[in-house]
Amino acid sequence: MQEIVTSINSFLWGNFLIILLMGTGIYFTLKLNFIQIRKFKEGVKHVTGSINLNGKAADKNGMSSFQALATAVAAQVGTGNLAGAATAIASGGPGAIFWMWASAFFGMATVYVEAILGQVFKTRIDGQVTGGPAYYIEHSLKNKKVSKCLAYFFAIACITALGLMGNAVQANSISAAFGKAFGVSPAIVGVIVSILAGIVFFGGIKRIASVTEKIVPLMAGLYIVACIVIIVINYKEIIPAITSIFYSAFNSQAAFGGAIGITVKQAVRYGVARGLFSNEAGMGSTPHAHAVAKVKHPGEQGIVAIITVFIDTFVVLTGTALVILTSKISLTSGVGIVLTQGAFSNTLGIFGDGFIAVCLFFFAFSTIIGWYFFGEANIRYIFRDKKAINIYRAIVMIMIVVGSMMKVELVWELADMFNGMMVIPNLIALLALGKFARIAMKEYDKL
Repeated sequence: MQEIVTSINSFLWGNFLIILLMGTGIYFTLKLNFIQIRKFKEGVKHVTGSINLNGKAADKNGMSSFQALATAVAAQVGTGNLAGAATAIASGGPGAIFWMWASAFFGMATVYVEAILGQVFKTRIDGQVTGGPAYYIEHSLKNKKVSKCLAYFFAIACITALGLMGNAVQANSISAAFGKAFGVSPAIVGVIVSILAGIVFFGGIKRIASVTEKIVPLMAGLYIVACIVIIVINYKEIIPAITSIFYSAFNSQAAFGGAIGITVKQAVRYGVARGLFSNEAGMGSTPHAHAVAKVKHPGEQGIVAIITVFIDTFVVLTGTALVILTSKISLTSGVGIVLTQGAFSNTLGIFGDGFIAVCLFFFAFSTIIGWYFFGEANIRYIFRDKKAINIYRAIVMIMIVVGSMMKVELVWELADMFNGMMVIPNLIALLALGKFARIAMKEYDKL
């Protein structure tokens, strides 16, 4: 099975999706006059000025702008930052990090458009405000039947990619980390995570928003501080690490830390793929959170969305990458989260393993909550029935247990495949409906 999935990914994540993602990001960057630079400072001010941890803003009418940001970041800042960065470096060399940065920079413009369209086309089902790509994809083309088919295709891919396989990835990384640090059985870890997640799932939007707005600032802050400490301790390796990122982004490598024969194409492939899995710009996941934000104008949530990509890639992911590269750990010493743990333990000793295991639990658990929420929006879109939502909740809980015991390479490959399937209909809609983002941008600029 893995060979089949790998072959599909070789096509999807060859030139095909890389050109689509980067091309769309560059297109919107130019069309929106470098919105990610022009509105970055305002976005930071808006985010820091809207922090409210009381959890009271979330109800059937949506959630606060900060809660929407926290839910989006909860989904973005997961194994893609800890395990994914390690996977990218091991498979694509340090140059993969440069391509992660590049995809994130242009992706900031893409996610701006996604957030605005999520706001413009949000709706209400059974009294609950909801939205996301499926809701705007069905309005993207003149042929309504084709648009509807694309919307359903996206919804099914999203449910599978995030709610099912994606959450299996998160559970897999948690079980691997706890197995290495504490010797705990993957099955036991899976059951515990599944039960905790179920408690949040059945609490609805209010509990989801309340949990994410509290977990995200704390977990990100602690992790960033730990990364800074390790990088400072290994300060002599900072310049060589940064040099290797830029050099290997454009030059094939004979060897680097045990990774032999890594080409530029591999650096681009794994950098963009892991970048998408990390910041999710263009994938069509975070619009589900931004759609339900209570804001005065869609443009307001658009600039908030820009900051989520910055936090995810340029802060958290970069911290992980520099820890791995400055620790000088062999890139053949482990896979995914095990490599990240090895980098931390190289500097912090046995404390490093435990710290990453605990950090990963909160990172991945918050991602499970966010991705569940995104999948639920698509369950509402397809079935418009509360019973279907409860069935979906149960299936996600089962996938968490199953995912904790699956083979790590297969889990990542499956996630890549379904992520790619989400991208195509979403980008078609973004390009078709991009005019709404330009209109919203001009209106918001006048406010």
